[in-house]
Amino acid sequence: MSEKGRTNRGKGGPGPGHGPMGNFDKPKHFKETLSKLLNYIKPYTLQLILVTILAIGSAAFAIAGPKILGKATTAIFEGIVAKISGVDGGGIDFGYIGNIILILIALYFLSALFSLVQGFMVSGIAQKISYSLRREISLKVNRLPLKYFDKMTHGDVLSRVTNDVDTISQSLSQSTSQIITSVTTLVGVFIMMISISWQMTIAALLMLPVSMIPVMFIVKRSQKYFIAQQKSLGMVNGHIEEVFGGHNIMKVFNAEEEVTGEFNEINNQLYDSAWKSQFLSGMMMPIMGFIGNLGYVAVSMLGGWLAVKRLIEVGDILAFSQYIRRFTQPVTQVAQISNVIQSTVAAAERVFEFLDEPEEAEGTSRPVKLDKILGRVTFENVRFGYSPDKIIINNFSADIKPGQKIAIVGPTGAGKTTIVKLLMRFYDLNGGRILVDGHDIVEFTRKDLRDMFGMVLQDTWLFSGTIMDNIRYGRSYATDEEVIEAAKAAHAHRFIMTLPEGYDMEINEEADNISQGQKQLLTIARAILSDPDILILDEATSSVDTRTETLIQKAMNNLMRGRTSFVIAHRLSTIRDADLILVMRDGDILETGKHRELLEKDGFYASLYNSQFADAEIS
Repeated sequence: MSEKGRTNRGKGGPGPGHGPMGNFDKPKHFKETLSKLLNYIKPYTLQLILVTILAIGSAAFAIAGPKILGKATTAIFEGIVAKISGVDGGGIDFGYIGNIILILIALYFLSALFSLVQGFMVSGIAQKISYSLRREISLKVNRLPLKYFDKMTHGDVLSRVTNDVDTISQSLSQSTSQIITSVTTLVGVFIMMISISWQMTIAALLMLPVSMIPVMFIVKRSQKYFIAQQKSLGMVNGHIEEVFGGHNIMKVFNAEEEVTGEFNEINNQLYDSAWKSQFLSGMMMPIMGFIGNLGYVAVSMLGGWLAVKRLIEVGDILAFSQYIRRFTQPVTQVAQISNVIQSTVAAAERVFEFLDEPEEAEGTSRPVKLDKILGRVTFENVRFGYSPDKIIINNFSADIKPGQKIAIVGPTGAGKTTIVKLLMRFYDLNGGRILVDGHDIVEFTRKDLRDMFGMVLQDTWLFSGTIMDNIRYGRSYATDEEVIEAAKAAHAHRFIMTLPEGYDMEINEEADNISQGQKQLLTIARAILSDPDILILDEATSSVDTRTETLIQKAMNNLMRGRTSFVIAHRLSTIRDADLILVMRDGDILETGKHRELLEKDGFYASLYNSQFADAEIS
């Protein structure tokens, strides 16, 4: 099942770290990035050697063709001249011409066959490399700390998986074959040209420096636009993914004009860099064609003079003209490939930057393994901030006994959800420590630590697939009967059975074919099925009606029995029976106690509780 990633940002925008685009220079670490890319190619060295042999064979067969065709041209010319001159037996030797045609057909067929096999092998290598890169990126995503995604948009990460890897794959598929073919063709054609006339070869070679001057100028100017184009694509993807993910929110706040304006700005940046890069790259062919035509004129005039002097045959002029085209074409391809390499390295650099991002540290080489989790959780002088200069949890301490139901309450921004994230070790502490059954959480592997917990969040996260699959996500090997029992415990079975296909109903891409309350029931069923040692409920009943909330509360009480449970709630009426209530404000615990004790203190909790009932009476 593919996860339904949904962002919760403001009105559009590319997100942090993606301001207006400027001019970008060449990749920051060209040689280092190219070296890393070559390491991915290294395992296919034997295949590339075979590809090179096939390329040489294909080029050799194709290169031999013009000279043989020149022999046929010479034979036709001499036969016609002899016929006109009245020489006995003069005329065209059609048998000789026929043999040459058969030879040419065989040569060109073999050249095409070798080229086809070569292309097939290169495409396979390119796809295997892109497969490896995507696999590494997929694994990397699971090892990155959450703080990385706080500063990066989902679209930018997706762009590296799709656009950047596709750029690398296409470049390897096309450029590798072109480079090998171009080099072999250059060498082979040069040898054939020398064999015809060294004077004509020198005249043709003199045109190369003339053609390289504009090519180098274009490459130098265009490379920064190719890099800017790749960056802009990431921004466009990030913006679109963000806006469509929160399309309803955008509509509610009438942000269409603002979102459209932001998109137009980013799109203009992409347009500006894309047309400049493509235009400059496209200039090379007309320029090379113009210079090549000048070369044809010079070579043809020299060839005619040499033919008159009987230094070469007439057919050699035709063959040499074809070789010039074959000689300049690889030069043009190499010039274009240099642009493609710049774009490829720029894309590869973005991919490798992602793969080189610091990962979550396990913290210990000898992780703790507990046979039984009792559920005692201790916070000792916990200090934390999402950035070191902005501490939001100052000096949090609490000792939760096994099996207790702990409610964490407080105003928005007090640090309630952050405490849970620290408990799950989504972030590492700036100070203090958190213990589970007397062991610091850094002594556990993250997998073992998170296996202890079951979570039901305020934001419902469902996946594309059936309702059965979504509930089974809590325990992948659970039977259908166990899934149904979990749904019944969460009071979800009844509404599921009213759906057209019951447990086999597909949840669509946006998960909007069921209500928000029904989504929450499914996530609760998922948590029940996972049978966790410690339970975390973050506003778990905030999206359901009062009647459903009552049913869920009963199910939760059964689920929490015998388990340490953390309940974050704004509705204080739902946590009256909590064993301990932690009242937080500005990252600190102000009060602790049971519901009745806190009301008798007439402190901050009492004011929160009374204000909710006052609001309810007013409404």
